[in-house]
Amino acid sequence: MIETRDLTKMYGNLYAVNRLNLKLDKGDVYGFIGPNGAGKTTTMRILATLLNPSWGEATVCGYSIYNSPKEIRQLIGYMPDFFGVYDDMKVTEYLEFFAAAYRIKGEQRRKKCNEVLELVDLDFKRGALVTSLSRGMTQRLGLARVLLHDPQVLLLDEPASGLDPRARIDMRQLLKRLRNMGKTILISSHILPELADICNKIGIIGQGELLFNGDVEEAIRQVRGNRVYQVTVEKERLNEAAGFLQSLEGVLKVESPNGQELLRVSLADSTPDASFLAEALVRQGYRLKMLREEEVNLEDVFMGITKGIAN
Repeated sequence: MIETRDLTKMYGNLYAVNRLNLKLDKGDVYGFIGPNGAGKTTTMRILATLLNPSWGEATVCGYSIYNSPKEIRQLIGYMPDFFGVYDDMKVTEYLEFFAAAYRIKGEQRRKKCNEVLELVDLDFKRGALVTSLSRGMTQRLGLARVLLHDPQVLLLDEPASGLDPRARIDMRQLLKRLRNMGKTILISSHILPELADICNKIGIIGQGELLFNGDVEEAIRQVRGNRVYQVTVEKERLNEAAGFLQSLEGVLKVESPNGQELLRVSLADSTPDASFLAEALVRQGYRLKMLREEEVNLEDVFMGITKGIAN
């Protein structure tokens, strides 16, 4: 659905985007992660045919950004980080204005406006002035606008930016709904937890260069290396248990983090699971309180992959 090959954008001697290679298949939800100024917005503007690259190629739904901008614009919905609204319009008037721009006519126009309002849970505000909407509602209205022509691909630039916690949760649920509808979504963010349970693939960009491109599990494996489990036994035998676990086959390293009454046990890749840890501890007479795999979230992934890089 989206593919770029050596996509590059320069401003003078500065690389805003440097030889970017991306590929999104139908139904992918791709998290485009990076700090402000990393090149996320520039990439999206190029894919939306609003900005020409310095060189390189990009195709959307099989159409080239150079030869088929009109066809691409009919197939995508682009929602920028900040977008203007018409202050003197009601919500329904605002949507009908853009539906008319998409050449949706008559009864079909009203029907489509009602459908997208229900989809983004904003139908109760249909008669309200746009200026009366909160930041979260305005973001949902902007998303409703880009859904009017039922695009196959959504380019969402920081859709949760500036939202309060409740509004961010609502936005996340809405994005999950769009994912379940089969939309292909490229979503940028620097708020990593927003993408953790939405995306099946991520790309980490820094200083215009793609530092990682793959699925979430692959990124976690790259950062974490070996599997790590947290183990807790009775406090007075913690050090003793550390030595015992270190002696077991398949255990690479046992650590006791400062200030924490637990052990971090790193296992070799060849070990199928951690059940042998529990069996060995109980057999040795330890009172096992906890055994769980240590989770790695997107913040850990981002910090691990971008280590040593600053924008």
